[in-house]
Amino acid sequence: MSDTDRKRHVHTRIDKTITDFVVQYEIFINNKWCPVVRYDTAHGYAHKDIIHPDGSKEKVILGIYSYNEALTFADMDVNQNWEIYKLRYLRRFKR
Repeated sequence: MSDTDRKRHVHTRIDKTITDFVVQYEIFINNKWCPVVRYDTAHGYAHKDIIHPDGSKEKVILGIYSYNEALTFADMDVNQNWEIYKLRYLRRFKR
């Protein structure tokens, strides 16, 4: 990632069990950090939010019941696909 890209990763666990998490990819545009994609457990289940420049979101349910597995998946997805997420976001940003 570059100076205009970052990943935020926060999780809570009890022993070896993840109890909640957030993995979020953000880009720096117009002097502020903008969320692009976020994985979290905010509604009691693991899901992904694809965030558009206008603030609207697409919610994708992961279908992974273990938060441990969902967190691993989320972290790997952002690490491997952040450039794709960035390009899609920027295309929508310019419209």
